[in-house]
Amino acid sequence: MTIRNGLYHIRIEMLDAVQGGNQGVMVLRDGTMRGGDSFFFAYGTYTSAAGKWKGELTNEEHSPSFDERPVWGRKVVTIGFSGTYNDETAYGEGIALAGKQSIRFKGNLRLLVPD
Repeated sequence: MTIRNGLYHIRIEMLDAVQGGNQGVMVLRDGTMRGGDSFFFAYGTYTSAAGKWKGELTNEEHSPSFDERPVWGRKVVTIGFSGTYNDETAYGEGIALAGKQSIRFKGNLRLLVPD
């Protein structure tokens, strides 16, 4: 079984005492990911099989976050992750490369609307 196609709520939490996190939505469909929030959008690819998944994303800012202090500011960020999934949720841990800074994070996805 592969991860289910659909619209997911995503919640990200930074690790290693880095302050920050975020939440938004993500569409998973046949190996592609597209999503975002009020300030950022992300796009990438993933593979999944037998309850495990992994992938790569690029994250970019689409609207200035004037009063907010995002962890990676206005940088284009590349992200790699791996984790597990079941019929309704997915979990992953990964590393975001923002300029010369590496930031570890964990993320949880909850299926909102299946395809």
